[in-house]
Amino acid sequence: METIRLTMSQALLKFLDQQYVELDGKEIKFFKGVMGIFGHGNVTGIGEALEQDKGSLTYIQGKNEQGMAHAAMAYAKQKNRLETFACTSSIGPGALNMVTAAGTATVNRIPVLFLPGDIFACRQPDPVLQQIEDPTEYNVSANDAFKPVSKYWDRISRPEQLMTAALNAMRVLTDPVDTGAVTLCLPQDVQSEAYDYPIEFFEKRVFYMDRKPLPHSACQRAVQLIKSKKKPLIIAGGGVHYSLATETLKEFAEAFQIPVSDTQAGKSVMSWKHPLNMGAVGVTGSLAANRLAKETDLVIAVGTRLADFPTSSKQAFQNPQVEIISINVSSFDALKMNGLSIVADAKEALTSLKQVLSQEGYQTEYDRSHLSSLNKEWDTEVDRLFALESDQGLTQTRVLGEINQFIDEKDVIVGAAGSLPGDLHRVWRTTQPKTYHLEYGFSCMGYEVSGALGVKMAEPNQEVYAMCGDGSFLMLHSELLTSIQEGQKINVILLDNHGFQCIQNLQRGQGSDGFGNEFRYRSKETNRLTADYVPIDFAAYAGALGVKTYKVHTLNELKDALEQSKQDTVSTLIDIKVLPGTNTDGYESWWRVGVAEVSESEKVQQAHKQMEQDIKLTKQY
Repeated sequence: METIRLTMSQALLKFLDQQYVELDGKEIKFFKGVMGIFGHGNVTGIGEALEQDKGSLTYIQGKNEQGMAHAAMAYAKQKNRLETFACTSSIGPGALNMVTAAGTATVNRIPVLFLPGDIFACRQPDPVLQQIEDPTEYNVSANDAFKPVSKYWDRISRPEQLMTAALNAMRVLTDPVDTGAVTLCLPQDVQSEAYDYPIEFFEKRVFYMDRKPLPHSACQRAVQLIKSKKKPLIIAGGGVHYSLATETLKEFAEAFQIPVSDTQAGKSVMSWKHPLNMGAVGVTGSLAANRLAKETDLVIAVGTRLADFPTSSKQAFQNPQVEIISINVSSFDALKMNGLSIVADAKEALTSLKQVLSQEGYQTEYDRSHLSSLNKEWDTEVDRLFALESDQGLTQTRVLGEINQFIDEKDVIVGAAGSLPGDLHRVWRTTQPKTYHLEYGFSCMGYEVSGALGVKMAEPNQEVYAMCGDGSFLMLHSELLTSIQEGQKINVILLDNHGFQCIQNLQRGQGSDGFGNEFRYRSKETNRLTADYVPIDFAAYAGALGVKTYKVHTLNELKDALEQSKQDTVSTLIDIKVLPGTNTDGYESWWRVGVAEVSESEKVQQAHKQMEQDIKLTKQY
């Protein structure tokens, strides 16, 4: 057997550079490159290997381990999970910084390979700098924190272990059911140890992402249930995008006149102008979709895990005869809410169901004028929100309306947390698939800027806009500098409303007067954060990084900034001051949060009683 002597790190890179996936006959190189920050735990191991590597992997220097890993995730998400990056860090705090990003990737079912440095396998110099010592189990290190947020976890304690570990990593990363964060912990001594690896380990390897067909028996069960229903409603999730099934879904809906709603991950599967597109559903839903959800007798969930937001904490579907069909490649997700589980690829399932239902002559019993009326009513409400003005300053919805009208229909917006995801899900109008990129499985503050960088790398010919509040920007914006360094222009739309106003709204909605969520000075009188707002010049903040910045207080300034920023060739930041509390609201939806059962506040007591009443309207599982 022919071998080649390499360090474990060199072998790992050589292996990653030869991994491919194939979907529908199209072969795609899986790893674009490696994002990393070097420290004593990886610089002389995988760092040396990257320095000497003669392959095609690109190395991108991150500025914060969480930020760079979020950029990797956003790239993979935008590429429909067919391409990704690996992320390397040193041991200790560098590794732990990536744990949040690993959780984000796993919750959203996005493939990212994490390569944190680890303590010495030989233990000779222990305890080394940044080592966490567990006196009851000496093998435990900071990297064990990755276990609950990884879909596959391994520690390479000997260089030859790389071979089985790397193959298992690829097995999980390329599996549409089990994909998510994969963590290979790399002890810093083992990274540099050599082994005679078989040449065949480095041969080109293709992982075939074969579509899971809809079994005949499952098709018949679904057809019989659909035929027994008069007013079904489709909920389109992110799985529709990953299955490349947007056109298939549209044709299915048109064939039987089934209205379509969407989750955050599913938004943009259908143009907002389409008469069957009822918009967002659930807590961040539109009035049209939420009213149909209450009336529907059949929910057809496609590629969604039916989390609490699209289902309004399982309260959205109020028809006593309502049933659920869940089409998903994952049996775990397809079983949610006790629905009829259809474990199949979204495109395959919709194609098969359309063929059989067409032969059966199925049609829904919706009054088209009713659907049209719901759509028109909601469009009118969005127009009202987009035109909303105040003599005290800019409203958030008016700002979004101006941006939505200005940007090109192929431009991509990126978001994750705060009040913006609710507003964007409800009112943002998309016409092209994959132009709406929201991370809302984890709703991780700080994803926005990093995510925009990852999306820009995936879509280099499109303008990319990070939609974030001041709270999210302060949380994490490190990869804004990386975008400058890499020449990857992104546009940060920063809506400054003086704090964590989304949670402030949630507090007030449950009886609180508001506490601890606004960026205010501490009052000498109350010793609480109730004095004036803390003024922050975000434009000056970003300008120091080399970003082209704009300050906005008026609509004319906003229009000028949008126009000028589109001509800029470096990353931009538009610092927009907006009035707190000018976001959208619930539109006949409900979200369960824990309200204090005992409180000195009468308003909180009433909120708890209301919560108890709302719980009675929910499905229990």
